[in-house]
Amino acid sequence: MKKKVSTPLNIGTSSILFIFVILCLLSFAVLSLVSAMSDYKLSKSVADNTTAYYEASNYIEEQISQTEKMLTDLYDTGISRVGYFDQAGNKRTFAYPISDIQTLSAEITFLYPEESGDPFYKITSWQVITTGSLEYDDSLPVIKE
Repeated sequence: MKKKVSTPLNIGTSSILFIFVILCLLSFAVLSLVSAMSDYKLSKSVADNTTAYYEASNYIEEQISQTEKMLTDLYDTGISRVGYFDQAGNKRTFAYPISDIQTLSAEITFLYPEESGDPFYKITSWQVITTGSLEYDDSLPVIKE
């Protein structure tokens, strides 16, 4: 009598396993692609916001530089301290929009230099101000601690 040798796995079982492995690899590939696209959008948004901030910062620095030149020219005329502040004022505020809802704001206070090399101004404020409102999505869950 011949003994029949049986195989534990049929051809159909290996095909199902192969299809399952392929589906797993495909789902991981899709998840990787979605994650990469999300990271790309976030990095582009951060880069755009950073560029806008530094554009606003450069504009305000230029305005401060022009103001310093005006103060230097006024001081070089030999005007008195009282006359200097009468003509220049005490402070100046600058603002430049960063986005639809944010503005970079800076304020400088004028100084009267007592000696050569003393500054003509002091930066008293440099901040990003929210000028609009952020959209709130109330369909998102609220996490309470």
